[in-house]
Amino acid sequence: MAAKRRRACIAAGSPCSVPGNRIRKTNVTKPDTSDAAARNPSPRFDTGFSPQYGVTESVAPDVSRIVCENPSPFTFKGTGTFIVDGGAGSREAVVIDPGPQDDAHLAALVTALEGYNVTAIAITHTHRDHSPLAEALKEATGARIVGCAPWAPRDSAGGAAQKGLDASNDKDYAPDEVMRDGDTLTIGQHTLTAVSTPGHTANHLAFSLDGAVLFSGDHVMGWSTTVIAPPDGHMRSYMESLEKIGARDESLYLPAHGGAVRQPQRFVRGLITHRKQRETQILKRLESGDSRISDMIPKLYPELDEKLHGAAALSVSAHIDDLIERGIVSATEADGGFRLI
Repeated sequence: MAAKRRRACIAAGSPCSVPGNRIRKTNVTKPDTSDAAARNPSPRFDTGFSPQYGVTESVAPDVSRIVCENPSPFTFKGTGTFIVDGGAGSREAVVIDPGPQDDAHLAALVTALEGYNVTAIAITHTHRDHSPLAEALKEATGARIVGCAPWAPRDSAGGAAQKGLDASNDKDYAPDEVMRDGDTLTIGQHTLTAVSTPGHTANHLAFSLDGAVLFSGDHVMGWSTTVIAPPDGHMRSYMESLEKIGARDESLYLPAHGGAVRQPQRFVRGLITHRKQRETQILKRLESGDSRISDMIPKLYPELDEKLHGAAALSVSAHIDDLIERGIVSATEADGGFRLI
């Protein structure tokens, strides 16, 4: 029902983020009236990332990155593929998020991996800018495909699944092994641990390297907020996953898009505040009489390029789904909108 009334789908590509978002405040059960926003201001996004495509760059000890040339409003400068090697005396390596089907990117990866025994190709989630190249890289290296579970269609709080978003998902993804929260891979002297982080997608995983570096996929990115696109994306799960990783000890996040996130616990607290602020703004729009998401978007995102209104509407839709689940908002039959209960 509600999902049918929200036709704010983005076209082909991956709904990763809403560029340029800056926002304001709320809580998991009722709107937050505390001074949390003052203590945890919204994060300061870094849009200065400027990679050289196809070039292997060292980004942390025993970790390198190659960025695919697939820039877009949703992938920023492109998808970053990470190579973790086993350290001194080891020729083992694991690849994280090989990226989209792209011959030049595949060639760059194969060149960078020459001389290594690639034991696994680990996938954070099944959007088409992350997982499709896994099969070709498996053929080239003999590595197993591991990581997140395959994508599965689902319904949102309001009713039927949003079929228009299906194009963003890699339905051909077939892992050799599905990793669950806490499962590990050994790479020479290093350990890579799966961290379940649903929210951006239901199957999203992050990967922790020795408890020091978190490969955060699209769950946390330094350049922008993440799109939460129902029904695969789920706002409450996303917020719970933020709380989860914010309580961990990693001191560096390496997202799949954009540059590194330093002081990540502070950054995550800012993201939580950011989403709570957006919820408060949505509730105020409903109080003022705006019932449709399309009416809210220009007021919630006054400086956002109109081409990105569809992506913004997806995240607003996720907030409204969450408010419906919590019994704060309901769908209105008459106009296909929403109202406060």
